[in-house]
Amino acid sequence: MTAAQSKKITQKPVASATGGELRAFLTRLHFYIGLFVGPFILVAALSGTAYVLTPQLENYVYRSYLNGVSSGQPQSLEAQVNAARAYHGADKSLFAVRPATEMGKTTRVMFADPTLGESETRAVFVDPVTLDVKGDLVVYGTSGVLPIRWVIDIFHRNMLLGDFGRNYSELAASWLWIATLGGFLLWFWRRKTDTAKTQSKEGATASLRRVHSTIGVWIGIGLLFISATGLTWSKYAGDNIDALRQSLNWVTPSVSLKLESVAAPAADHAGHTDHSAHADHGKASTAPTTSGLPDPATQIDQVLATARSSGIIDSPLVEIRPSKSADKAWMVREYDRSTPTQVDTVAVDPRSMTVTSRADFATFTIVPKLIRWGIDLHMGIKFGLVNQIAMVMIGAALSVSIVYGYILWWKRRPAAGAPARTLAQSWLYLGWPAKLGVLVVATALGLALPLMGLSLLAFVVIDLLRWRLDKSRRAGRRLQAAPAE
Repeated sequence: MTAAQSKKITQKPVASATGGELRAFLTRLHFYIGLFVGPFILVAALSGTAYVLTPQLENYVYRSYLNGVSSGQPQSLEAQVNAARAYHGADKSLFAVRPATEMGKTTRVMFADPTLGESETRAVFVDPVTLDVKGDLVVYGTSGVLPIRWVIDIFHRNMLLGDFGRNYSELAASWLWIATLGGFLLWFWRRKTDTAKTQSKEGATASLRRVHSTIGVWIGIGLLFISATGLTWSKYAGDNIDALRQSLNWVTPSVSLKLESVAAPAADHAGHTDHSAHADHGKASTAPTTSGLPDPATQIDQVLATARSSGIIDSPLVEIRPSKSADKAWMVREYDRSTPTQVDTVAVDPRSMTVTSRADFATFTIVPKLIRWGIDLHMGIKFGLVNQIAMVMIGAALSVSIVYGYILWWKRRPAAGAPARTLAQSWLYLGWPAKLGVLVVATALGLALPLMGLSLLAFVVIDLLRWRLDKSRRAGRRLQAAPAE
C-alpha cells in the first residue's frame, strides 16, 4: 500500500459552506429523527387522535350513568348528596360535587377513597329529580374523566408504563417541531426537482417523497402547535417551562383557600389530607364530622348560591369542593373550557357565606390565557366538534406521512455494504460558521429539552460507530485491491 493510498483513506472531508452541504446535513438529521423517533411520534399521533374522539364515545358507553329523567323539579344538592351516601356508604368522605349541567343529566357526587390510586375518586351518579342512583364509576384527575377516556389518555401520555413511559411522549414532542421545520426546508429545496423527477425513471420515489413532504407542509403549523403544547405537560422540558414561567411571572392565578385564624377543635390539626380529613362526612346530615366540621351536605346549596351571587360563577358546568379543615374555605370552580372559556374559581367561607378569594379568567394576563387556550385546542375541546375534526385530520395526516416516510426509506435504502454519508460526515463538510452554529443550537436545545439532548448524543454515538465501521470496511477493500509491491 502506497503512502498516497493511505493518506486518501484517512483524510478528513473538505469543509464546505455551500447550501448543498447544509441540505445534506439536514437530510441526514431528518432521516435519523424519522428512523429512531418516528415510531414514538406515530404512537402519540394515533393515541392522541383516539383521545380527541372520546367525548362522544364516553357519552355513548356511559349513557346509563350520565342520563336521568328529562323533566321535573330538581331536588336540593343536599338531598342528592345524601342519596349518593345511602348508596355508597355513609362513612365515605365527600370530595366534590358536579351538579347536573342540564335537564336530563345526572349529578356526579365524588367521594375520596383510600383504596383507590392517586388522583382517583369514586363518582356516584344521581338523578337530580328522582334521586335514583344510576351507578358508580372511578373517575380520574381534576377533570373527572371516565374510565375509557382515562385509559386512552394514559396510553397517550405514557403507554401505560407509568413515569418511565412519559419519556416516550416527551421524546416525541421534543423532536416533532425539529422534524417539521427541517422537513419544510427540505421540501422547499426539492420541490422543483421532485416535480421534474416525477416524469423520469425516479418518478416512483419522487412521488412518494412529494406525498410525504406535502402532507407535512400542509399540517406543519398544527404540528408545531401540538409539539409546543405537548411539551408543557412533559416531565423534564415541562419543569424547565414552569421555571421560565415562574421567573417571568407568567403563572396562572389561583384562589387562596386559607381562612382567617379560627379556634380549631382539639381533634383538628394542620396537614389533613384529602383521604383522611373527613372520615365521618357521611353520617346524619346534622351531625358534625370527626374533624369538627359541619356536615358539608347541609352547606352545599348555600355555598353554591353564594358563589353564583358573586357574579363570577355563572356556568352550568361547575364543581363544588368542601373544606378539608376548619381553616380552609370551600372551592367552587367552573370547568367549561370551550368557547367562551369559563374557568373562574371562588373560595367561600362556610362560616359567613362570603367569597374570600377569586380567580377570574377575564383578569388573567395574556400568557396564562394563551396556555389555557392552547391546552384546550390540543385536547380538541376548545371549539367543540370543529376542533375535534381538525385535530383528527392532523393526527391522521401525520400518521400517513410517517408511514410514507418509512416506505420511502425502504425503497431508497443503500445496497448491502454500500457506504452512506453519516451525520458526523455531513457536519464535517459544513463551513466553520455553520459547524459552530449547529453546536451552539444543539447545546442550547439539549439543556432546554433534556430528552432531545440525550437522544441526540445517542444519534451521534451510533453515527460515529457506523462511520468508523464503514471506513474500516473501505480501507480493507482498498488494501485487497492494491497491487502487491
